[in-house]
Amino acid sequence: MSTKAISSTDNSITNSEIKKKPFECDVCGKIFIRKPYLTLHYRTHTGEKNYVCEVCGKAFYQKSTLTHHCRRAHTNEKPFACDMCPKEFWDQSELKMHYRIHTNKKPHDCNVCGKAFSKKSYLNDHYNTHTNDKPYACDICLKTFFSRKNLTKHYSIHNNNKPHTCDTCGKAFSQTSYLRVHLRTHKNERPFACNMCDKAYTCKAYLTEHYRTHTNEKPFQCDLCEKSFSRKSNLNVHYRTHTGEKPYQCSVCLKSFSQPSQLICHNRLHTNEKPYHCDLCDKSFSRKGYLNSHSRTHTKEKPFACDVCGHTFSQKGHLNDHYVSHMDEKPFQCDLCGRSFLRKRQLNEHKRIHADEKPFPCDLCSKSFYRKYSMQKHRRTHASEQLQESESN
Repeated sequence: MSTKAISSTDNSITNSEIKKKPFECDVCGKIFIRKPYLTLHYRTHTGEKNYVCEVCGKAFYQKSTLTHHCRRAHTNEKPFACDMCPKEFWDQSELKMHYRIHTNKKPHDCNVCGKAFSKKSYLNDHYNTHTNDKPYACDICLKTFFSRKNLTKHYSIHNNNKPHTCDTCGKAFSQTSYLRVHLRTHKNERPFACNMCDKAYTCKAYLTEHYRTHTNEKPFQCDLCEKSFSRKSNLNVHYRTHTGEKPYQCSVCLKSFSQPSQLICHNRLHTNEKPYHCDLCDKSFSRKGYLNSHSRTHTKEKPFACDVCGHTFSQKGHLNDHYVSHMDEKPFQCDLCGRSFLRKRQLNEHKRIHADEKPFPCDLCSKSFYRKYSMQKHRRTHASEQLQESESN
């Protein structure tokens, strides 16, 4: 069954037409103000998809949806350009919504608090915050939400759903905002620049995190060992050192990891994938760290220095191997008991025993420790106790 195209003049709907709404679906009872809209709607019940993509074979209910698909998936054509900025869009409705950013047009006002919205649907969901009505319920955990948008975001927690796919590389994302940021990597767009150095980023959140390298700010603190981090994600990963949690499992050998990045690197052992290529020779590596170490063979850079003899090395592993050569030397001697140490840091820690100085207290009990590492190890016993209590409850 084919339908004739709906002309742009059909978009002008009179008040009398809205009041009549004469076209009702006899399957679900939904009402439409015009017959062509009802005809299109019927196809959602019959499954009839007359418009087929000649490239990939995917079928659609409407011709306009097929056109939209072809532009996004195959041609990357964006024929609707904004005349106020360089942005381009796949369809006219996206352009129309975008214009409201420039004009700050928000035609839909809340008659309770006066807040304005660019879309009617946003206003309708906003009204729920006044009535405390949460009509959108998750059918997995029964949690409810004010808006469908928040429910959609929530679903990704349960099913790892990532419906928004990059047409260039195929990477998928749970939210359109994440996809938009990702697309900037293909266009080499970095609109958020640091005013303290020459670095720039694809989104404001990355710039905020970068600023902390200049300020040395670490606002995310572990409440078990007091270690601080510049990023919340790093703190979340760190917590697993206390709990022993390793939620990321290899599907091939069943080995588990505490971080997704560790699992990704591990999987390359099975696939023999080496995505990091040296641009000075033809060597490739499975990890970026391996590439960085290899690059120093070209640059002759040796950033790792021995604090005993001053000898420098291109890799930290080579420095650790070198320390063995000093094992018999132990040049740092305690002037109270004569005991010698390989490194000055070890001597300083040892001197605390003589002074009975224990600068690392546990804030969960009365114990104190000479070394920070000992305190952190002790704190794990509390973390284990807390975990057992929560499981028993």
